[in-house]
Amino acid sequence: MTQSIDYYRQVLKLDNTNIEAIACIAANHFYNDQPEISLKFYRRLLQMGVTTSAVFTNVALCCFHAQQYDIIVACFLKALAAATTDEDRAEIWYNIGEMALYTSDIQFAIQCFRLALVYNNDHAEAYNNLGLVEIQRNNHEIGRAYLQTAQSLAPHMFEPYYNFGKSMYQQGDLQSSLRAIKTSLEIYKNHSDSKHIFKELTQMFAEL
Repeated sequence: MTQSIDYYRQVLKLDNTNIEAIACIAANHFYNDQPEISLKFYRRLLQMGVTTSAVFTNVALCCFHAQQYDIIVACFLKALAAATTDEDRAEIWYNIGEMALYTSDIQFAIQCFRLALVYNNDHAEAYNNLGLVEIQRNNHEIGRAYLQTAQSLAPHMFEPYYNFGKSMYQQGDLQSSLRAIKTSLEIYKNHSDSKHIFKELTQMFAEL
């Protein structure tokens, strides 16, 4: 990743309007917990006339994580207006739902994730988050059904398996929990929470 970012920085020295380079550097800063720096690059894209739904969504996300709340709603509205496909609209509503979860507005988050599924019924992340929310509301069967749907749609994602395994662990179904946690660790072997539950489960089964 570092090498590719260095490459994109070199590209910008030769052509400071290269859209791909600016977008990749912006994304790299965002995923390295530098939303303020990322925001500068995304705003540069807007100034260049790149007014896609993805850019507006990323500006909103950067503003949220940088605690610059004044233009978040406006950016999401512009993202929805600029969206050209149902997949884009689903992704925007999913991200709005994520923001709602961060602010503990659970009911609004549920509405957003359901809207994401209206536009893309195969949105695994939305099913995963709906599963989490329903389990937190003690609707365990509904929540686990959502998680299982996420697993079937995105078997490469560890989160639905971890969340399912954690739910089964809390409900006392240790065998089902162990199977799910093992799958989570097969996908993401360094996931600390999965490793913790796996350790607890192996100790319990050893004592039986």
